Amino acid sequence: MALKQHEGMTVMYTALGSEWRPFGHPRRKRPMHSVVLKAGLAERILQDCLDFIDNPQWYTERGIPYRRGYLLHGPPGCGKSSYIMALAGELEYNICVLNLSERGLTDDRLNHLLSVAPQQSIILLEDIDAAFSSRADTPTQKAAYEGLNRVTFSGLLNCLDGVASTEARIVFMTTNYLERLDSALIRPGRVDFKEYVSYCDQEQIERMFLRFYKGEAAAKHSKLFAEKVTAIAKNVSPAQIQGYFMFHKHSTPEDVLTDVESIWTLG
Repeated sequence: MALKQHEGMTVMYTALGSEWRPFGHPRRKRPMHSVVLKAGLAERILQDCLDFIDNPQWYTERGIPYRRGYLLHGPPGCGKSSYIMALAGELEYNICVLNLSERGLTDDRLNHLLSVAPQQSIILLEDIDAAFSSRADTPTQKAAYEGLNRVTFSGLLNCLDGVASTEARIVFMTTNYLERLDSALIRPGRVDFKEYVSYCDQEQIERMFLRFYKGEAAAKHSKLFAEKVTAIAKNVSPAQIQGYFMFHKHSTPEDVLTDVESIWTLG
């Protein structure tokens, strides 16, 4: 049974049998600005979602199924799931998390779950690459997937955009490995909006610094910190930067500049 979203809270649902059940207590709405993606990316996805939600008649008049599919891909720790959580709060939506690798999940049950998902909810399929092998894989690779679940690849495709698939639905998929996904899964109509969520650039690092450290000199320190990090010429994720700041939560901005190399060794 769908729950009305608590004010300032997001309800997480998980599939139990043929029903969606709240998973744990409602979570506090995560502010959009707390997830620091590359400039313009967060706003671009949000605007596309709002345009979809606000224009059901546009789809009806043109005979287009009223549903929207999103794929966020990129390295782990770069903010894909965190952003979806923040986006749900911004839209005042809840989140239905569906694990396609769950034992006992069948095509029929998957179709039923998608058709009865609570209204005003984002359906989240995380690590979609782990559920199926590509049709281009070798027989040996395909054999490794056999018996892991009972959802078929064609069953998933039909659930996403077949004649019986539901409308007024937003589906988000995430993956760390875009190249592992079958082209049939991510074609327009199933995935309408793809975005690469990448490692940090210098501007991103500066904005993350300013989230953790305040004061008159913070802007100067943020620039110096970002320059020192990027000068090392190693990929760094937002999760690594945040972990570093958490480790130095009682340090001064000046002290944070002296231990940059440890970003890649902490944890």
